[in-house]
Amino acid sequence: MKRAALYSSSSRRRAPEASSNPAARPEQAASPAHEGPAAGQAPRQGRLRRMLARHERLLAVVCAAALAAVGTALLLRPPHMQRLTQDDIDSAVLHTVQTKTLPSPTMRAAEAVRQSVVRVRGFTDHVADAGPAPKGGKGKPGAAPRPEGKAPAGRGGKPDAARPDPGKPGSPAKPEADDEESSVGSGVVIVDNGTILTNLHVVAGSQRLKVTFYDGFEADADVVATQPDKDLAVIKARAIPDDLPAATLGSTRNLRPGDRVVAVGFPFGIGPSVSAGVVSGLNREFVSPEGKQVLTRLIQFDAAANPGNSGGPLVTMDGEVVGIVTAILNPANTGTFMGIAFATTIESAGSAVGMPPF
Repeated sequence: MKRAALYSSSSRRRAPEASSNPAARPEQAASPAHEGPAAGQAPRQGRLRRMLARHERLLAVVCAAALAAVGTALLLRPPHMQRLTQDDIDSAVLHTVQTKTLPSPTMRAAEAVRQSVVRVRGFTDHVADAGPAPKGGKGKPGAAPRPEGKAPAGRGGKPDAARPDPGKPGSPAKPEADDEESSVGSGVVIVDNGTILTNLHVVAGSQRLKVTFYDGFEADADVVATQPDKDLAVIKARAIPDDLPAATLGSTRNLRPGDRVVAVGFPFGIGPSVSAGVVSGLNREFVSPEGKQVLTRLIQFDAAANPGNSGGPLVTMDGEVVGIVTAILNPANTGTFMGIAFATTIESAGSAVGMPPF
């Protein structure tokens, strides 16, 4: 008796029904034997593709999170180096200090006012017409006398040199051939419009004033206010350079003997020159050698000051102007520095020129 054929329970594609064409039957009969393995793998691949399609976003998020975690771990991975100790830090700082030149406090103080300090020169008519040029008074470090043998200032001595128009701002501040330099002093810009504070004895007796700014720019100037009992004067330049800075004005309220100060000016017309010292005393009084003037509430200091320094600023280490250099004391009456100089306080200067105390 012929037994019935048994088949597995796995699903398979049903083979197409036999064709009525006898020639095709051998191929159709052989095809299930050849397609068996591929037909078994196809369902599994289809299920995998469907699962990937359903969870595509979730898989992308998981992969991104895994990559981010790996990257973070690599970034936070400690470098293979020795941990720094306090000795290492101290050694590095010491090396920097030994190999780098740091700016000194006095240099920083002078730099703070450098662009605000000006040279002030006074001119009179020619000696033949106006007599000898006035000399700097004894004890006054302001009006530096013209050295003997110096030719009159002018444009090469040409007699036909044109005089600049005094009413025209920005006109060249060149002295006439007939002008004689009578005094040289210093000043400090207190308002950026060209308002300059200086000493009265620097500008007194001059028919014409000229100021030279930090960048070499020169301009004529006019006296706008004076205070004889404080030996102070305010002048204003007729033209100024671009971006002219005004000095920072401070206060003597916290100034004490022993505090370091810097004097900046044009001693004997040379400069700007910087000298450093300390405050020697406060509320000093000075009587001029001629006995004609008594100055009070002065700052005594020992930074070098000579004829030509008058009108220049006395500056603290914070870069603030606390005084205007006014006089020097010399028992020999030679007019040169012997270690004692005086400056008018900036508070006195402010009230003297009609400005509120600083």
